[in-house]
Amino acid sequence: MRINFKQKLYLGLIAFASLSSFYSVSAKAELNVFACEPEYAALVQTLAPNAKVYSATTAMQDPHQVQARPSLIAKLRQADLLVCAGADLEIGWLPMLQMKASNSQVLSTDKGLFFATEQVQTLDKLTQVDRSMGDVHEKGNPHVHFDPERMLQIAEALTQKLISLDIEHQAEYQQHFQRFSGDWQLAMKRWQQQAKPLQGRKVIAYHSSFRYLFAWLGMEQVADLEPKPGLAPTTSHLVSLLERTKMGDVMAVVVASYQDERGGLWLAERANLPMLVLPMSVGGNDDSTDLISLYDSVLGILTNAVKSTEVESAVLQLGE
Repeated sequence: MRINFKQKLYLGLIAFASLSSFYSVSAKAELNVFACEPEYAALVQTLAPNAKVYSATTAMQDPHQVQARPSLIAKLRQADLLVCAGADLEIGWLPMLQMKASNSQVLSTDKGLFFATEQVQTLDKLTQVDRSMGDVHEKGNPHVHFDPERMLQIAEALTQKLISLDIEHQAEYQQHFQRFSGDWQLAMKRWQQQAKPLQGRKVIAYHSSFRYLFAWLGMEQVADLEPKPGLAPTTSHLVSLLERTKMGDVMAVVVASYQDERGGLWLAERANLPMLVLPMSVGGNDDSTDLISLYDSVLGILTNAVKSTEVESAVLQLGE
């Protein structure tokens, strides 16, 4: 039987469609996930070990300020799922990235878009915002990953999102979440015990990056190195903070791994206080290789500072 050109073309199209369908199904077995921050990349990798996960930022970068580079556009164009903090943390770059990527899958939370802050109650919501207030977030503080209870809620919601995108692997996602939940809750008990000496301690910190951490630990940020959110420390502002430290109740000056240390060092040296650099996310220091070790590292740095302060106080008392 002879096959004419039209029949060949038709058969070729059928073969191409079948092949495309095969590869499409195969691709879904390994989700492509684009995370805006490394803490959410780490969470996705824990819940979906077989997924291809890419983080747009590192713990050494300010997540407020990211360039919509061609490499990021290419990665987002291939993504099945986009996971970000939300609450306008990425407002300066994510909408542009989404537009340039032209990937309808990651434009709506009904599909492959997931905002962590939409799964929990945020702190410090504002009813009105204007430019005079600096870089503030109307929807609340977006740095929710430093509250372990909230992270557990986010992990559960993210598991459901993964299942909705890849129903064939529902049992595996549920299993991974149960394992994470068990490990996380065991770690929480340990952290709560370890953190007892931190209750009531006061610090001066850069920005409100650790708002949830301090609230969880019962600590208080009594002042900000920034004169206004988003503005770098000025000499006059640092001098006013130096006066504040003379009250004698400030334990340390705290900055995040990606923040400029110069203002903090200036204040710490003149106030005779330790300056603590806390990892802002996974990869923020050598010890923070995953979410649990991130918390371990942060608590270790803070509690060691308390011990050092207590030793210094004891030495001073002996000298008297």
